[in-house]
Amino acid sequence: MSYIDWIVLTGTLAFIVIYGIWKTRAQKDMNSYLLGNKEAKWFTVALSIMATQASAITFLSAPGQAFVDGMRFVQFYFGLPLAMVVLSVVVVPIYHKLNVYTAYEYLEKRFDLKTRTLTAILFLTQRGLAAGFTIFAPSLILSSLMGWNINYTNIGIGVIVTAYTVIGGTKAVNQTQKLQMAVIFVGMLLAGILVVVMMPDAISFNNALHIAGASGKLNAIDFKFDPTSKYNVWSGLIGGFFLAMSYFGTDQSQVQRYLSGASIGQSRLALLFNGMIKIPMQFLILFIGAMVYVFYLFQPSPVLFNKVALEDAQNKVENFSSYESDYQEVQQDRQKAALAYADALNSDNEGLINSTKKQLITSNELVESQKAEIISKINAVDDTIDTKDTNYIFLSFVINYLPAGLIGLLIAVILSASMSSTSSEINALASTSIVDIYKRMIKPEAEEKHYLKVSKLVSIGWGVYAILFATFANQLGSLIEAVNILGSLVYGVILGVFMIAFFFKKIGSNATFIGGLISEGIIIYLFKFTDVPYLWYNVIGCMSVIIIASIIHTISPQKVEEKLD
Repeated sequence: MSYIDWIVLTGTLAFIVIYGIWKTRAQKDMNSYLLGNKEAKWFTVALSIMATQASAITFLSAPGQAFVDGMRFVQFYFGLPLAMVVLSVVVVPIYHKLNVYTAYEYLEKRFDLKTRTLTAILFLTQRGLAAGFTIFAPSLILSSLMGWNINYTNIGIGVIVTAYTVIGGTKAVNQTQKLQMAVIFVGMLLAGILVVVMMPDAISFNNALHIAGASGKLNAIDFKFDPTSKYNVWSGLIGGFFLAMSYFGTDQSQVQRYLSGASIGQSRLALLFNGMIKIPMQFLILFIGAMVYVFYLFQPSPVLFNKVALEDAQNKVENFSSYESDYQEVQQDRQKAALAYADALNSDNEGLINSTKKQLITSNELVESQKAEIISKINAVDDTIDTKDTNYIFLSFVINYLPAGLIGLLIAVILSASMSSTSSEINALASTSIVDIYKRMIKPEAEEKHYLKVSKLVSIGWGVYAILFATFANQLGSLIEAVNILGSLVYGVILGVFMIAFFFKKIGSNATFIGGLISEGIIIYLFKFTDVPYLWYNVIGCMSVIIIASIIHTISPQKVEEKLD
């Protein structure tokens, strides 16, 4: 990167961190540290919700996901708007009325301590690991730019974000996330514009759309009901609805965002705004990835976008240079096919359009086949070389082709997204650890200053835990898929417990607790031994908790006391 890029990058990040700490100094108790005194307006809460979900993984991995697999991942979010409506109507009033710090406090009021502890532990396990993903994503950037060991960059990113989260608490998270989202929107908008502008003169925007479509990259909608397909309208609407219900309704990293809202109305507006914005935002991010794919049809692309892995392959695989030459040759043939298709599109000759389109499709298949063959040769020589480089594609485009200054801004976008998401997660992990475990089970009687001090120490502990897990994240392929798979392993079960709490008032704690344990075992079995797409884990987990608990309640009914007003 140029000096201008480094100035833009460091200046942007330094301003965000210093601003957040300055605006949120002097946190005196748990209410101010964990909930920001419940003063946040809906727009601040909405941006915080979006920034928590839109980690660096979204902006680093999602364009690469579209590059490799097309835009069908957008269907993952189709159930989210409906979930926002349900949560606004049902869940937000309950949490605000009970004046809780965490979502899991409600479960003890409704059930008992063991059920509260079960869901809290499931959340802590999953979200602690997910925080590692959000640290690892920007570490890829710094390690690629500077040639540093990725373990050192994991530590650096983790220490920075943990520091301002510990100092400022929830207010620091909310304040910094407003600036981070502004940087993110500006940066991604500029990247989207430039990738189209930098196309060859012969390729208009309309041509780029047709080429992307012919290459299978605009496959945003699939109405076919196929339970074996990861992404279609039905898995998105049904599985995505259950996942969004659990993530936004029971995951403390999100619940804590709207618990900081000044009123029920402010929290509702924040959730509904997120429901309206999320799908268009994700569509545009994936669309940028599809355009990057078209861009690389007219530019030489490497066998691997991960430079470290590519250098390893070049050093270890015999005759690798000849494989690269063959790969560049088939890419040149594909470029000619793409240009021929673009020329045909400018004519009224339907036959010519169809024939050149078929040539482009054939050329794409040949390139992919050639790449797969080379990767198999790499794996045969050394299977430790990371050939899953989806996460490096957009980063490679940014570093190699964008102008000075904008590279620094885009890197700041991805780092800002990581900081915002990781800070929310560490903040939520600390809240759940203190309120649901430490204060409830270890030291229930202590001064507020003691809990505030322990909250900060626990935040540091979770930051260290996330950094340690980040060292293993490189082995898990597409980060945006990996983090959602991880969430789906527990979200359905947690949601099932909450659904019983909200809607099945006669079912008691014992049946719910046993149903949760058995259902979690079912989900782990499906993950380990079947090919069931992960979005359906959320549906299966939720419904199995309800069904199993209902059966146990029928066999051995438990009297439920009315604990809630």
